[in-house]
Amino acid sequence: MALASEKGWGRTFVVALPYLWLLALFLAPFLIVFKISLSQDVVAQPPYTPLLDLSAGWEGIRSFLSQLSFDNYFYVLDFSNEFLQAYGSSLVIAAISTLLLLAAGYPIAYGMARAPRALQPTLLMLVILPFWTSFLIRVYAWIGILSPEGLLNQALMGIGLIEDPLEILNTDLAVYIGIVYSYLPFMVLPLYSALEKMDMTLLEAAEDLGCPPWKAFWTITFPLSLPGVAAGSLLCFIPAVGEFVIPDLLGGSDTLMIGKSLWTEFTVNRSWTVSSAVAVLLLLVLVVPIVIYQNIQQRELEAGK
Repeated sequence: MALASEKGWGRTFVVALPYLWLLALFLAPFLIVFKISLSQDVVAQPPYTPLLDLSAGWEGIRSFLSQLSFDNYFYVLDFSNEFLQAYGSSLVIAAISTLLLLAAGYPIAYGMARAPRALQPTLLMLVILPFWTSFLIRVYAWIGILSPEGLLNQALMGIGLIEDPLEILNTDLAVYIGIVYSYLPFMVLPLYSALEKMDMTLLEAAEDLGCPPWKAFWTITFPLSLPGVAAGSLLCFIPAVGEFVIPDLLGGSDTLMIGKSLWTEFTVNRSWTVSSAVAVLLLLVLVVPIVIYQNIQQRELEAGK
């Protein structure tokens, strides 16, 4: 009986541990940020009010709740401000970047999955290798490559393709280049995992039945790799929406993304409340594709049963 009880407690602990982790590192910080977003700015420390005073008992709790409001959300969602435009611009840039990442990452993952088994660990290491260098240093390196006096323009002028330097830095094109370069491993690894597990006999059967290679790819290979496509797209799209470093260093003043707007509101305008509202709304926007993906996965599991 004692052994069975210990096993029961062990199972409970294993199941509860992920929920405790999410409670401590996600739900609790989110509730703090959400509370700040319902507050008002003041010149004090902390720079918002109201503050919860538990020493006053229930009266203090009622007074605290009565002072909370959604004014910051109305301000953020007002069309006269730039926040809605920043949200839309971020979604567009993230969506286009994800499509570019899929176009670049799929052939790489496909080639890795079809490479000899002995060579695949080396190819996998080469994909992971950029993570060994600081993300910030890698983005700064692109400034030296894309600037008017950078390596790219010098090389193109050296071989005679252009006469004047191209204006790439401080444009949306530079932002796309930076995002695709930085997030490419996040697209390649899920795709490689899905393609590497595929049963090759299906392609052999299709070939024996006279199916051309391109048709076999679109009817067999690509549908079987859709879980990897969805996982890689989410891994790239979600952080790209809130990206700050790449648009700040490579993009120009006209590059409007919600990460830059949030940083400006927090550090320049010193408004913790508005920046918290921006962060909460951004989280709600990003939850939508995650919920859709989970629903699709659940339907596939139920169909498989």
